[in-house]
Amino acid sequence: MYQSLHRMAAQQMRNERGDHTLDATALVHEAYMRLVGGEPLDWETKRHFYATAAQAMRHILVDHARARATQKRGGDRQRVSMTLADLVQDRDPEDFLAVDDALSRLEEVEPRSGSVARLRLFAGLSVAETSEALGLPLRTVEREWSFARVWLYEALQ
Repeated sequence: MYQSLHRMAAQQMRNERGDHTLDATALVHEAYMRLVGGEPLDWETKRHFYATAAQAMRHILVDHARARATQKRGGDRQRVSMTLADLVQDRDPEDFLAVDDALSRLEEVEPRSGSVARLRLFAGLSVAETSEALGLPLRTVEREWSFARVWLYEALQ
């Protein structure tokens, strides 16, 4: 379990800025502490645990991005058109927060598409791994991922 969590965290940290104060190990440890809060819990399924862990990692990184963004608000920055993949891999905290906000809105409107996007973008899972984690057919995940990419791209314009 630890190796899988560490792999998810390492994938996510590859998308972060180089001078980030967290590394993959610290991200796993913080996520684990948020998940169990010092007490062991019963998870419904392995999928449930990994999906919750991915969500916890996402929240930790969003919290760090928010803290960093509050320190550097302002300036005369210009918006440029980017692809969705560029935005997720962007190391700018404000763009990272914009992607997170758009993903939260997607999860409200289309929960299954939001779950697929969350696992693909923030946990770094492949389509096949996402299919397994969510217990959905591969074709369904591909369809939901296509929809989510278009929806998020439009939301970020």
